[in-house]
Amino acid sequence: MNICRYFLSFAVFSFIGWAYETVYYTIQQKKIINSGFLSTCFCPIYGIGALLDLLLLGRIENTFVLFVAGMIVTGVLEYFVSHLLESLFARRWWDYTGWPLNINGRICIISVMMFGLGTVALIKCIAPFTFGMIDGMSNIAVYALAVIIAFVMIVDAVKSVRNMDTDKLWYVEKQSEVVEELENSAVVQKIKSVLRR
Repeated sequence: MNICRYFLSFAVFSFIGWAYETVYYTIQQKKIINSGFLSTCFCPIYGIGALLDLLLLGRIENTFVLFVAGMIVTGVLEYFVSHLLESLFARRWWDYTGWPLNINGRICIISVMMFGLGTVALIKCIAPFTFGMIDGMSNIAVYALAVIIAFVMIVDAVKSVRNMDTDKLWYVEKQSEVVEELENSAVVQKIKSVLRR
């Protein structure tokens, strides 16, 4: 698989991540939300995370070990990217402050568990299907599509940095509402009572 095929895989995984976040936040806010740093339908942190998972964990066959390893790899990535974006733009793009078992509000147990499940789904199902689909394409189609998507991503990244659409930070502002709902949930109350023993 050449670099263009890897890039297309990255684009597919970035799209899946964007779709996941957009559906989640749209349901949560009851209005259509275009999630992520970019304006188009790609969320690159998911593409990077997926490729890291495949590179570092792709040979793990045991599902539970894969789940735990996926939690660690994606958790480290999410923490690092949160710190990097805050350093570059002096803003937080997500904040888990108040969520159970969070580290500096950058990651929390719920997010890393979801990413651990995502890692299992990626390596067991999504990646093999994606690679098979891309391998079935002609070289010309692969190169053309890779160039088009790369161009769109680069233009979008430049435009997004210039405009810094503050509307995309809505979920940081809504964090207190989410935290309050979470803290009042029966599951969290049960966890707290167990931890106090």
